[in-house]
Amino acid sequence: MGAAASVSQEDAKKYPQYHILGGDAEFEKLKGEDGTVAKDKYQDPYLKYGGSYKGDPKDTPDFNYVTFESIPTFGPEHKSLMAKTLTPELFEKLKDVKSSKGYTLSNAIMTGVVTPHLGVGVTAGDEECWDLFKDLFYPVIKGWHGYDAATSKHPMDLDPSKLVFTDEQKETFNKYVVSTRIRAARNISGFSLPTGATEADRAGVEEVLKQTFSGLSGELAGTYYELGSLTEEQTKFLLERGFLFQIPTARNLLTGAGAARSWPNNRGIFHNEARTALAWVNEEDHCRIISMELGGNIPSVFSRFCDLSNAIKASAEANNTKLMWNETLGFLGTCPSNLGTGLRASVMVVLPEFNKLMSSENHADKELLETVCAAFDLQPRGSAGEHSAAEGGKFDVSNKQRLGFSEVQLVQKMIDGVTRVIELEQKLAAGATPDEIRAIIAKPAEEAAPAATEAPAEAPAADAAPAATEEPAK
Repeated sequence: MGAAASVSQEDAKKYPQYHILGGDAEFEKLKGEDGTVAKDKYQDPYLKYGGSYKGDPKDTPDFNYVTFESIPTFGPEHKSLMAKTLTPELFEKLKDVKSSKGYTLSNAIMTGVVTPHLGVGVTAGDEECWDLFKDLFYPVIKGWHGYDAATSKHPMDLDPSKLVFTDEQKETFNKYVVSTRIRAARNISGFSLPTGATEADRAGVEEVLKQTFSGLSGELAGTYYELGSLTEEQTKFLLERGFLFQIPTARNLLTGAGAARSWPNNRGIFHNEARTALAWVNEEDHCRIISMELGGNIPSVFSRFCDLSNAIKASAEANNTKLMWNETLGFLGTCPSNLGTGLRASVMVVLPEFNKLMSSENHADKELLETVCAAFDLQPRGSAGEHSAAEGGKFDVSNKQRLGFSEVQLVQKMIDGVTRVIELEQKLAAGATPDEIRAIIAKPAEEAAPAATEAPAEAPAADAAPAATEEPAK
């Protein structure tokens, strides 16, 4: 629980581990005559797989980092690429490596050790880590993205005028697509990332971003809410719209990586007046920017996204720094899953015929939408996440790739892929069988049918801004 020999209940409650360890009931059972509990009486899950609390300069009253002097004891419950990549030999090679800001291998792997279900399981604490720990990061990146960072270069293109989106596609998308959303992370060079940040880092990042938000004009002008100062009314307002970011829990990356230290200080949410531009400050990354609107006007959403990204870039440069980016990994951040563009472009699209097949007893038919989307490098999510049916037939469909393609390329792939998915939805509605759909996607793209123009029988009306809910952290 920390460096002290015992801990008071008031201090214990500040630890993320407190509730995991049994909360008030367990504390009452274990406390001594002086009202404190000896730290060795806790069966601390953060130490279950090895390591100890050695006292890290980044420790705070609400979080202590674990130091691993030998490779953690990984079990079958550890699912991450980090756990699969980190051999005893690699651990020994990197265990004493430390960035100039004090981020270590133990810091980097901690969340994947103490939160075994995570898929990636390793984090960077600052910009320098991506080079210092590349012997660990690069294989993880290859496993997650299929991108060879040792030999590849990552392109960047934030020019929305390059998108191809015909009037016919726009008409079709507005009939089938309920809402569109594009998001990515941006981090500011010179400051540690949230997993390794000091209070000064967080405050410095927030100040740069506040300058960004205060300088926005036109449709981007809006309001910044400090997370720790939200009123009950403001909290309700943001929650109802899905604008509040994830709260640290025992199961997410934030807690186990140390990114939730001193919560909620220097965290906040910005949105414009139309609620079509959103930014999260000092959550998993310095800033998560989100552009969204009702309907399927993807170029409009992407253009707003680019404007917001460019505004943050300009603000960073005005403060004599820049955004974290390099030509190998693109935009840098906390988690390897969000490198490159870090971009997730998604539409909420109505696909009632595909949805009906979700209840089929034929396994291949049940997975037809997933099979179709995979053919176009897309990923569908139903109401309960991946591999699930969708309430009202409304699926979240997004790009699968992040790294190795530019922003324009990925958004264009999403436009083209969703166009094809809608075509196939219409074919199902006209009586095509799942086998016929599978045969169509097996053909070269140039043999495909022309773009669809008809709407589903009952396209749902939407009268509120799309929610900004994120997919789970990796």
